[in-house]
Amino acid sequence: MKAIHAVRLVSAALLISGSIHAFAQASNANAPESAPTTTPEARSHYKSMKAANRALQRQVRNALVRDRSISTSNITVRARDGAVTLQGSVPLQAQSDRATEVAKGVPGVTSVKNALSIRPVGT
Repeated sequence: MKAIHAVRLVSAALLISGSIHAFAQASNANAPESAPTTTPEARSHYKSMKAANRALQRQVRNALVRDRSISTSNITVRARDGAVTLQGSVPLQAQSDRATEVAKGVPGVTSVKNALSIRPVGT
């Protein structure tokens, strides 16, 4: 009885060991292909694009704040390569339309997507 139990334990250990080894080989085979290689130029380009997007977001946000006819407390501005998205909510449709016009007037903006919803004050 003890011999059968010992054989089962050894068999289970070998099976687990073989499975782990096979899994490790499969994982290592894909590692060189999936590992991204970034050059310093690519990193600096990414950083400069990210900084330009943030600067454009700030410029659009400041332009919206300067326009006193727009309630900007619930507006989020996102920018990517000159494309601006306005998200959030405003109390009136006229404010939504005006926000689009103001954003289009900012230098560097190539397109504006207005994703603002209309929510009356207090709801």
